[in-house]
Amino acid sequence: MPYVNIKVTDENVTDHQKQQLIKGVTNLLVEILHKKPETTHIVIDEVPITNWGFNGKQYSQSKKFKNEK
Repeated sequence: MPYVNIKVTDENVTDHQKQQLIKGVTNLLVEILHKKPETTHIVIDEVPITNWGFNGKQYSQSKKFKNEK
């Protein structure tokens, strides 16, 4: 039973986009690993941008800085 956890920032990810992610990842597991779609689980976690960081910086601050330019 495959389980895939997708984490994205909480920046306007639509239900349609989430459905596309779920369908696309499920299809990859079916095609590549020959898994059954009915036993494949996909979970999408939306992380607040204040809880996301990269390059030693908080993403919300990096984004704010970019928007100010």
